[in-house]
Amino acid sequence: MDQLEQTVGLVRDVLSSELLGTYLHGSAVLGGLKAASDLDVLAVTRQSLDDRSRRALTEGLLEISGLSPAVRPVELTVVVQSEVRPWRFPPTGDFLFGEWLRDELRDSGPPQPGPMPDLALALTMVLAGDHPLTGPPPGRLLAPVPHADLVRASVLGIPELLDDLPYDTRNVLLTLARIWTTLATGEIKPKDAAADWALAHLPAEHRPVLEHAGYLYRNCHYEDETWSGELTSQVGPHVDEVLARIDHLRRRER
Repeated sequence: MDQLEQTVGLVRDVLSSELLGTYLHGSAVLGGLKAASDLDVLAVTRQSLDDRSRRALTEGLLEISGLSPAVRPVELTVVVQSEVRPWRFPPTGDFLFGEWLRDELRDSGPPQPGPMPDLALALTMVLAGDHPLTGPPPGRLLAPVPHADLVRASVLGIPELLDDLPYDTRNVLLTLARIWTTLATGEIKPKDAAADWALAHLPAEHRPVLEHAGYLYRNCHYEDETWSGELTSQVGPHVDEVLARIDHLRRRER
């Protein structure tokens, strides 16, 4: 049984009749899985999870998910339908598991409900990908997200994203490129496609670090990632340039 089947089986077993549908999104649907891509799954439920369900999902996902050439990271988001339809911002997420949360979840226990602005992006990708794993088409359960809220969600996540720049350089650069692309085009593109769009709009001196991030995304697992001193010195100026482009578009949206 592969990881996606394991994940869907876990969700179905734990949530039972409370589960309305599960949906694949992210790279697997929008552009194809790359070497280190997550398996992104959204589950829609009737009610908020109880403590038993939170523990069971967390324990199961800690076993299924990983960071190696043989085991992909799994990101599972659970939303209560009534919290996202009708749509309002910021939306509330009921449960979120991702590899970057592994240590925190082991130390602090299962994830709890809370505001989750990034759901604006995730739900838009789910609706665009239209890839049910169980349940009806996502448009029957979810409301479309206004473009203005995509912009709000994208911009709100930037400070936290920049905190990760020193140790998750590849993903931060690609995510910034995707934010810029989303604000400029209204589309949420796969990370490599967003990088290609951004490269076509960047001055030559700011392209090398994003070209390298795109190469790593397409070809390398995290343990194989390397950055030369020359490229590292160009990361800061590149980020400043992209942030200036994002800020210009954000101000125009007002």
